[in-house]
Amino acid sequence: MKKVNFNFSKSVSRRTFLKGAGAAMALPWLEAMTPAFASSLAAQPPRRFVSVSLALGLHGPNLNPVDSGYNYTPSLYLSEISDLLGDLTVVTGSSHPGVSGGHNAEGSILSAAPYSKNAAFKNTVSLDQYMAKHLGHNTRYPSMVLNVRGNNSPSYTETGSMIPAEDSPSKLFNKLFVADSPKEQAKQVKRLKQGQSIMDVVAADAKKLQRSLGPGDRDKMDQYFTSVRNFEKRLSDSEEWARRPKPEVDARTPMDITDNDQFIAAKKLMLDIMYMAIQTDSTRFMTLHLNGNGGTSPINGVDESYHSLSHHGLDDEKIAQLTLVESELLKTWGGFVRRLKETNEGGGNLLDQTNVLLTSNLGNASAHDNKNMPVLFAGGGFKHGQHIAFDQKDNYPLPKLYVSALQRQGFNVDKFSTTTGTMKGLEMS
Repeated sequence: MKKVNFNFSKSVSRRTFLKGAGAAMALPWLEAMTPAFASSLAAQPPRRFVSVSLALGLHGPNLNPVDSGYNYTPSLYLSEISDLLGDLTVVTGSSHPGVSGGHNAEGSILSAAPYSKNAAFKNTVSLDQYMAKHLGHNTRYPSMVLNVRGNNSPSYTETGSMIPAEDSPSKLFNKLFVADSPKEQAKQVKRLKQGQSIMDVVAADAKKLQRSLGPGDRDKMDQYFTSVRNFEKRLSDSEEWARRPKPEVDARTPMDITDNDQFIAAKKLMLDIMYMAIQTDSTRFMTLHLNGNGGTSPINGVDESYHSLSHHGLDDEKIAQLTLVESELLKTWGGFVRRLKETNEGGGNLLDQTNVLLTSNLGNASAHDNKNMPVLFAGGGFKHGQHIAFDQKDNYPLPKLYVSALQRQGFNVDKFSTTTGTMKGLEMS
C-alpha cells in the first residue's frame, strides 16, 4: 500500500485523501485544514445549497399550518419533524410567476422560468447551477444532480439544457470514495459484497491521521467513519434484497415489492450519500428529484401506487393512504436535515452553513395546479421557526426566496428569473 505522509505542523490540505489498495477516500472538512497562520476567525466552513423536489407535491391540508408567524401550530406533516421546526421556515401562498401546465412545468422548479403548455418554452439556468457556475470550482464536483429513479432533473444550464441525473447510489459511492480506475472500482464492489468496508482498506492512513488531529476533529472523523460504514451496510442490504427470491406462502399472491415500489428507501439511500458528500466537501450544490412514477410503497395500509394516490380527486380513502406515504417522505427529508444539525462543523454544525429546500412544481397534484407550491426552507443562517403565509389566491413570487438564498451564498444580486428582491419576512440571522 502506498504510504501517505501527513504533515500537520501547519495544516491539512483540503485535497488530502485517505488511501489504500484501490481506494481513495475523501475527508470531511476539518478545522485542521485551516492554515496554521490563519486566525480562528478565518476558519469559516463553506456554505452550501441542497434542493429536494417532489414531482407529485405534498397534500396541502396536511402540510400547511392554519396560523402564521413564529408561534404557529404545526400541521399533521410538520408534527412528524417537530424537533426541527426551529431550524426551518414554512412558506405558503407562493409560486413561480407565469408558470402553469401541471406536470410539464417540472423543469421550472429551480429555474422559475415562465412556462405554459400552450406556448414555446426555453428554460433558463436553475438556482443550483447558477451557484455552481460561480462557486463550484472550489470542490471536486461543482454540483451533484440526482434522482431517486430515472435521469430527469430540475437542474438546467444557462442554455436551458437539462443536466441528466444520476440515480445509482453505488455509482455515487464509487465516485466519492473509490479510485477512478474501473478495475479498482470493481475490486471495491467485490470487497463490499464480501462484507469488507472501505474503512478496512484505508485503516492504516486513518489511524495515522487521527493521531495528529485535535479532539474536535477526531470526533468528526469518528462520526464520518460511522456514516460510511452504515451507508455501506444499507447499500449492501438493498442489493441483497434485490437478489433474494421471494418466499412462498399459503395465501393469495401478494403484490411484488419491485424496485419501483421501494422509492422511499431509495430516496433515503440518496440522502445518506448526499450527507456524506457534504461531510467531505466533495460538492456544495446538490439537487435530488423524486419522479412521479413511484409504485406501491410497502407501507401497511397502502395498496395503490404513489402516482394514483396523489391524483386522489378528494377521495377520503386515497387521501388517507397518500398521507401515510407523504408522511414517510417528509420524515426521510427530516432525517437528512437532522443529521446535518447533529454533525459538528467549526463552531456550529453542518446545517448552519447549508440551505436545504424542499419543494415541488405542483401545489395540488390532483388538480395539476402549479400554484401554492409546498415550501420548507431549512438551515443556512436564516431566522427560522416561522410560517410565512402569503395569499393563497394571489400568490407571492417564490423566486424572491431564491434571491435570498443567492445573497446568503455571497452573491451581489437582486434578481432571479423574472423577479426582483428578497423574500418578505425571511431574514438572515
